[in-house]
Amino acid sequence: MEKNLSKPFSVFLLWLLSQSVLVCCQLDYKFYDYTCPNLTKIVTYGVWSAIANDTRMAASLLRLHFHDCFVNGCDGSLLLDDTSTFKGEKTALPNINSVRGYEVIDAIKSNVEKACPSTVSCTDIVAMVSRHAVYLAGGPYWALPLGRRDGRTAGSVDEVSQQLPSPFEPLDNITAKFTSKGLDLKDVVVLSGAHTIGFAQCFTFKSRLFNFDGSGNPDPTLDASLLQNLRSVCPNQADSDTKLAPLDPITSTRFDNTYFRNLLNNSGVLQSDQALMGDNTTASMVINYSRFPYLFSRDFGASMAKMSNIDVLTGQNGEIRKNCRVIN
Repeated sequence: MEKNLSKPFSVFLLWLLSQSVLVCCQLDYKFYDYTCPNLTKIVTYGVWSAIANDTRMAASLLRLHFHDCFVNGCDGSLLLDDTSTFKGEKTALPNINSVRGYEVIDAIKSNVEKACPSTVSCTDIVAMVSRHAVYLAGGPYWALPLGRRDGRTAGSVDEVSQQLPSPFEPLDNITAKFTSKGLDLKDVVVLSGAHTIGFAQCFTFKSRLFNFDGSGNPDPTLDASLLQNLRSVCPNQADSDTKLAPLDPITSTRFDNTYFRNLLNNSGVLQSDQALMGDNTTASMVINYSRFPYLFSRDFGASMAKMSNIDVLTGQNGEIRKNCRVIN
């Protein structure tokens, strides 16, 4: 009799243990309420100070979070510096001389460490910073569960190029990269709306201005007025490649739905942005977001929350870095 009872009890005990592990390792909206109660205030002030000093920083901090999450998950690996024995993601082609805002994360992390030593991960700070950056630029503020931990490794240079969407890729390729991360076509459209703020380097769209698809002519779908403006910023010479043009020429520092209205007017700066109008499904979404700013704000927050949960480390996985640039 005892033998027959022991097996069900063992199964129940294993189930109970598995549930406790699951609960302890999940993200939680109140994760730092007791261990770092002033965390939100510290992050908010740090982001506000950064944007007050440089309005471009809002878009840069949002982009930093995207580039971290899309390469092997949201684990803060993008923040790691190269060493003589370690090659990180910062120097990969899509990131070098492009991603910025590392010093903002460093400053906020330093203040967080003073208040709550070895408690808050760099990855959670990056996720919070991107949300506050969007909000301070006029965008939505979404619910964000916390408890992510920092990775001890980084993606290879090849992994960065393979996993990050490129402005030169067709929509199908970009969508495939999103779906590989657990996102969908709606998320492609919604998160592309992040281009309502920020700037692009001329080399990312210059072929549209002078030699579209090797034709020797500009992209025929590009609005004539925008073409003229972009050509003045990005003349057809190599030394203009790193010059900057706003992704949303109308309201480049305000997070709103103007980006989608621009697409309706053939005024998407990147080819990958304007491509959203070449597919019936995505074009329908663009039209809806151009008409209903609240709808875009709501869905952007939801898509950001999804993106922030890509392959996160929790529980005893990873670590809590003391310095975001180096592994403990």
